[in-house]
Amino acid sequence: MANPNNLVNLTVVQERNQIIIGPKLANVPWEDKPEGCKDVVWRSVLNPIIPRNLLPSSNSIFNSAVAPFKEKFAGVFRCDDNRRNMQIHSGESDDGINWRISAKPISFICKDPEIGEYTYGRYDPRVCWLEDRYYITWCNGYKGYPTIGLGYTYDFKEFFQLENAFLPFNRNGVLFPRRIKGKYAMLSRPSDNGHTPFGDIFYSESPDLTHWGCHRLVMKPTEGWQSTKIGAGPTPIETTEGWLMIYHGVLTSCNGFVYSFGVALLDIDQPWKVIYRTAPYLLSPQTLYECVGDVPNVVFPCAALSDAATGRIAMYYGGADTVTCLAYTQVDELLDFVKSNSLI
Repeated sequence: MANPNNLVNLTVVQERNQIIIGPKLANVPWEDKPEGCKDVVWRSVLNPIIPRNLLPSSNSIFNSAVAPFKEKFAGVFRCDDNRRNMQIHSGESDDGINWRISAKPISFICKDPEIGEYTYGRYDPRVCWLEDRYYITWCNGYKGYPTIGLGYTYDFKEFFQLENAFLPFNRNGVLFPRRIKGKYAMLSRPSDNGHTPFGDIFYSESPDLTHWGCHRLVMKPTEGWQSTKIGAGPTPIETTEGWLMIYHGVLTSCNGFVYSFGVALLDIDQPWKVIYRTAPYLLSPQTLYECVGDVPNVVFPCAALSDAATGRIAMYYGGADTVTCLAYTQVDELLDFVKSNSLI
């Protein structure tokens, strides 16, 4: 299938100090850094871009994933309904900011009813353009156990479900946007059935998107904002320096969990090898919409759009498990920051 985005495939474009290996995206959402801002990541003045009640039935819309589609944008959104069932819905946008989300959850076409049936819910999706289609990964409730669901779509209207990627328990399944040494690759966080007391990021590979193995440890929790657990966020961004992996980290405070996010640079051919990893966070819950909601004190990144021509990156994240927000950065600033403020 031809690339429906009419974008340049895997072209290398250098405009700033570092380069992104990927397509141009001239219409990437963007706001210039506010005057006087010294941070490497800054919030959209339009936040939250998606309110919790955009749908009549939605209690909250957050932790969602988007992608370029036919010169516009499409995505998969976590919409917890007013029964508090966790569902994922498709959506579309002309500009990546104003969204039209389907009132009905995605109904996957699945050859095996054993896999298609779920009782636990579907949540925290990621979307990845890979080869000839959009793949969706999400936390899937199989027989009441959380694992990594995997499916695909060509048009964001029909969705097809494949085999679950891993055994329960697992969360935060994130595909790489191309094969690595001929194998499909995914990041994930093995967990338990609750709010896991551990949380490490692992790398896995597959010849066919069904059989996964060669599991390798990428990163463990360490200290401060990322001391309790960590998990991969958006689809990794390929650069000439390595893979940029935006990830969330959790601190256990006297008042509960606090979710922030940072970035790591992974080796381009062996992504389980970490080159740099931020010691400070990039963004932490500080605004009202990040601190007050169904789950206070959460910023949770699930998607990033990047433009190879300008180095601009727009990051979508959930605020307080309630709303969807946007933040921005430049690839050269991000790489400079992780190199200058690395744990490694």
